[in-house]
Amino acid sequence: MLHCRFTFRLVLRGILKCVFYIQRTRTRHTASTLSHWTLHRAHLSMSGGEASKTPKNSQGGKGVAKHKGEEMEGPGGKRPKQAPQKQQREEGWLEGEVAAARREARGVKFNKRRARFLSEAQKVKQGAEGVLYWMSRDQRVQDNWALIYAQSLALEAEVSLHVCFFLEQQLPDATVREYSFIVKGLEEAAKECDALGLQFHLLPGSAGEALPRFVEDWGLGAVVTDFSPLRVSLQQVEEVQKGLPSDVPFMQVDAHNVVPCWVASDKQEYSARTIRGKITKLLPEFLTQFPLVDKHPHCASKPAEVVDWSQVLSGLKLDHSVGEVDWAQPGASAGIAMLESFIDERLKDYAPLRNNPNSEALSQLSPWVHFGHLSAQRAVLQVQRGRSGRAESIPAFVEEAVVRRELADNFCYYNKKYDQVEGASDWARKTLQDHAKDPGPYTYTREQLEKAQTHDKLWNAAQYQMIVEGKMHGFLRMYWAKKILEWTSSPEEALSIAIYLNDRYELDGRDPNGYVGCMWSICGVHDQGWQERAIFGKVRYMNYAGCTRKFNVQEFERRYCPKGL
Repeated sequence: MLHCRFTFRLVLRGILKCVFYIQRTRTRHTASTLSHWTLHRAHLSMSGGEASKTPKNSQGGKGVAKHKGEEMEGPGGKRPKQAPQKQQREEGWLEGEVAAARREARGVKFNKRRARFLSEAQKVKQGAEGVLYWMSRDQRVQDNWALIYAQSLALEAEVSLHVCFFLEQQLPDATVREYSFIVKGLEEAAKECDALGLQFHLLPGSAGEALPRFVEDWGLGAVVTDFSPLRVSLQQVEEVQKGLPSDVPFMQVDAHNVVPCWVASDKQEYSARTIRGKITKLLPEFLTQFPLVDKHPHCASKPAEVVDWSQVLSGLKLDHSVGEVDWAQPGASAGIAMLESFIDERLKDYAPLRNNPNSEALSQLSPWVHFGHLSAQRAVLQVQRGRSGRAESIPAFVEEAVVRRELADNFCYYNKKYDQVEGASDWARKTLQDHAKDPGPYTYTREQLEKAQTHDKLWNAAQYQMIVEGKMHGFLRMYWAKKILEWTSSPEEALSIAIYLNDRYELDGRDPNGYVGCMWSICGVHDQGWQERAIFGKVRYMNYAGCTRKFNVQEFERRYCPKGL
C-alpha cells in the first residue's frame, strides 16, 4: 500500500511539473508576441479597445487558415462556410467613434513627462486672470496634449483659458497654398474654442515680441506652448522665454510626437534602427487615448477681439502663383475624414503597395499632420483598431507614422545644421566632396527644374504632380532629390534647390520630414555608405531603370507628365 502511494505521488509530481512547464512556455511565448506587436497593439489595454476580445479568426479555434487566402478544412474534412462580409460602414462613422473615445477617456491623466518647464517659476501666478496656450505647430483643439495640459492648469487655478496664434504679416516665400490651409484650419479651431468657452486670439506680428506684452495686458498667469524642433520655432520660444515676467511659468508640451522628442532620446540617433527600440519601449506609457478638452467653466473678464476671417488672407503678402489644391480641405474635421477613408479604403493595401506611385495605398494624411490639424497619435490609435486582413499594413503604418516621423524630429532637434550639407555624417561629407567636381550627364538651373524642363519624363511628371497637387509620392521624392544632385554643380546647390522646391509646393513643406528626406537622398543621412561612383560618392544611387523595375513608369508619366514634354 505504501509503495502504491509513493508511486502515485511520483506520477502526480511529474504531471504537475509538465503543467508548470507548459504554462511557463506559453507565458514566454505570449510575452515575446506582445513585445513583437508593441508598436501597434500596446495601447489597447489602456484605451478599452479590442485587446480583451477574441477575434473571430483567432488561431484558438478550428477551421482557421494557416496563411492568407488559404482555407483549412473543418471537422470531418469539410471546408467551413464563408463568413458573410461585413457591411460598409456609413460615411462619417469615425468622427462619432473618436468623440466617444474622448468622452470615455475623461479619467486619463496627463503624463507630466510630456511637458518641460522653460522657466524657473512652476506654479500659476497668484491672482492671475487666466492661462494661455500659445498654439503654433499643433493647430487643433482636441487630441492636443498642450491644450489638455493648459486646461488642467486653468481648472486647478479656477481661471479662464485662452488660445492664441501669431500670424506674421511679412512672410518671405509664403504661398496662398500654404497659408490658406493654415487660416482655414484656424477658423475651424476658433469656432470650436468659442463653443467650449475658450478665448481664441489671432494676433499679428512675431510671438517673441508680442506674446509677453499680451500676457501682461490680459493678466495671464501661465503660458503653455507646443513643440517644434525647427530653428525658427526654437528661436521664437527662446525670445518669449526671455520676455516673460519671472513669476509667470512657461511650459512646453510635445503635442506632435507620440513619445516626446526629448524623452525618446537625449542625442541625435544614427538611424531608424537605433531609435526604434527606444520608442517601442516607451509606447505603452505614451500611446494612450486623449481625454476630452471639455467646456471650460471659468469665463474671461473681457471677450477676445472678433476675427473677420474673410479678410485675414487678403491682409497677408502671399505668392498667389502657387494656389490652393482641391483634393485636400483644411481643418480637423477634414483630417478625420481623410483618416476614415484611409482605414476603409487604402489601409488593406498599404503594406504591399505603398511603394508603388500608381497605387492608391498611401494614407494621404501628411498635410493635416504637418499643420497639426490631425494628431499622428490619433491616427495610430484608430489604425490599430483596423479589422482583419490588415495585419501587415498596421505595423507598416506605425513604423512610418511613429518611428520614421519621430526620427526626423530627433535629427532636426539635435542637429542645428539639419538643412545643410555640413549636417551630414563625416563619411558622406567626405565622399561628396571627393566627387564634387565630377562632370554630370546633364546640368539644369533651378528655373528649369522648377518648370519640369528636363530630359527625364519621370522626373518631370513627379515635379508636375507636386506643382499641381501639392504632393509627391514618397518613393518618387527620393528619386526626384537624387536626380537634382546628379544634375547640378554641387551637393550644396542640389540640397538648396530640393528644399526650396519642396517647401514652396508641397503642402507638408517646411517640415522635419521634408528636410530629412532631402538630406537622406542627397547627403546619406540615416543611411549607410554604398558602392562608390561618380558624383554620388558613397551616397545611395537611384536611376530610371531601377524605377522601371519597381512600378509601371510609363503609366505614371502618362498621368502627370506635362503635354509636349
